[in-house]
Amino acid sequence: MTWPVTLTADGVTLRPLRIRDARSWREVRRRNHEWLQPWEATLPPEGLTDGEQIPSFGAMVRVLRTDAREGRSLPWAIEFDRHLIGQVTVGGITRGSMRGAHIGYWIDQDYAGRGLMPTAVAMSLDYCLDNLRLHRIEVNIRPENFPSRRVAEKLGLRLEGERPGYLHIAGQWRDHLTYVAFAGDFPHGVLEAYRVSRGG
Repeated sequence: MTWPVTLTADGVTLRPLRIRDARSWREVRRRNHEWLQPWEATLPPEGLTDGEQIPSFGAMVRVLRTDAREGRSLPWAIEFDRHLIGQVTVGGITRGSMRGAHIGYWIDQDYAGRGLMPTAVAMSLDYCLDNLRLHRIEVNIRPENFPSRRVAEKLGLRLEGERPGYLHIAGQWRDHLTYVAFAGDFPHGVLEAYRVSRGG
């Protein structure tokens, strides 16, 4: 896998998250605090007792960049109309006999419901399935997070089941629903299937 990677389709661009995005990223996150906070990953008490802390933006980008160069993740900023409007991160990229990964995402509430996030996630899925030739990509979502679930459902991902206590979110271990895309599920690509579903 080579990094950096930039993808563009239907006016949406996925490009590497950069340290110089700090100001824009923080401003979007500040405005969207109430919109995003219920779904934010948090450190469990056992993590805090080990001295683990949420990293600064710069430290986060440096770790993500290293992981991307070493083939473990794809940390993309989402741009629309030259504005940073969110993030899609492919993480846990595993090769060998598994060939899998998982995807997480968030978007500025002002841009939600316009088909931008499904387009961004579809591009990332197509890249993983076609370019990286992964076998299985997961999207894990809290059952109550209906906007995020709608993204997975609009893309036609399979609802595989529930994972109890899967991730520490907003201060507690939370159950998640697992949506999955397998290689071969979308013969013409996830993005093309989404376009067809929209009548485009």
